[in-house]
Amino acid sequence: MRYIRYAFLGTLGIILVSVSLANRQVVTLQLLPEDLAHLLGFNFTLTLPLFLVVLGGIAAGVVIGFVWEWLREHKHRRTADVKHREVRKLEREVKSLKQKQSGDKDDVLALLDDVA
Repeated sequence: MRYIRYAFLGTLGIILVSVSLANRQVVTLQLLPEDLAHLLGFNFTLTLPLFLVVLGGIAAGVVIGFVWEWLREHKHRRTADVKHREVRKLEREVKSLKQKQSGDKDDVLALLDDVA
């Protein structure tokens, strides 16, 4: 399985390098359309190679997807946390009840009851 992962990552690396080499043209990114920029009096522009724009868009999409999923799963993590605290509370209660029950017994018998 490890070799399959290395082969996949190697293939992906080769594809990304070849796409990058094929798209080295410089493009200009503008924050606003021309008409709106003239109306407002400013426009932010950035000149980058095309492959950086494409790979940056992919990276931004992955990050946005991870953050979105993390926020969406908040309720499940919260529920799991509440249940975990409840289990710990019940375990402490069971332990204290076992200690009360085995208070008048021999120490060896109390240890055997803890195992069972």
